[in-house]
Amino acid sequence: MELIDLAVKIDVLIPAIEKDLTTLPYVINAVRKQVKHPIGRIHIVSPNRSRIIAMCKRKGVHFVNENTVLPITKSDINYRSKRWERSGWLFQQLLKLGGDKLCSSKYFLTIDADTVLIRPHVFRTAGGKTVFYSRNWSQPEYFRTYRRLMGKKRSAPRSLVAHYMLFEKSKLRQMKRMIAAKHGTSWYRAIIRSMDRTKQFAFSEFETYGNYVYSGNPKSVQLRKTMNRSFNMSISQMSQKQMQALSRKYRSLSFHKRKGYSRKGKATSKRR
Repeated sequence: MELIDLAVKIDVLIPAIEKDLTTLPYVINAVRKQVKHPIGRIHIVSPNRSRIIAMCKRKGVHFVNENTVLPITKSDINYRSKRWERSGWLFQQLLKLGGDKLCSSKYFLTIDADTVLIRPHVFRTAGGKTVFYSRNWSQPEYFRTYRRLMGKKRSAPRSLVAHYMLFEKSKLRQMKRMIAAKHGTSWYRAIIRSMDRTKQFAFSEFETYGNYVYSGNPKSVQLRKTMNRSFNMSISQMSQKQMQALSRKYRSLSFHKRKGYSRKGKATSKRR
């Protein structure tokens, strides 16, 4: 394996809601164990709920009220149909892209609150490359939105939707400034306006940032296979022995809640 850049300390940002409390402590433990870089501050960005605040105190992580991160809140987003509600799903993606305001380190890792790392992970190599974890399928609408938003086609050869991604604050800020200038509005409003909100899966923060970085300098990026497996079950039903056995084949496990309840509590698909 290529050497790790141990000089790179990274912060961690995890958007979460109350239903994530069944997995969130495991996610935090796994980040601390499996991320091979020095970890700075772990930020849990969520609604102002006492159970989440109490968990943050127990785990020694920083609670952030989600309504303090961006100039908009979930209530300002209208992304729903008669069959599904995706406003909260989109809001948590925008929260990740707002992480440069929260995190003090040059780099920060975002990870979904239902995804547990079960193998060691590297995100910056000693050669100065950013590691993006990738897979071989995506949602076509993500790339239609990317083209409308950025004015060009995707550049990465694989999908960069991996449930977690390392962001470099300077590059993230460059991307957001470019989007704002191109569309003549704030970066988050430009994203919302560029989406076809009649489609259930219309934007990906990982595809957008990852392809922006890749298009700037493909040689600065190393792609590795995600090797994620999803389960429609509680993590409490899985033993450590089972996880160890799964780690021979997978890097991470995602534990989707039954029926994939949205932030508003209505049933919706979790497929990204």
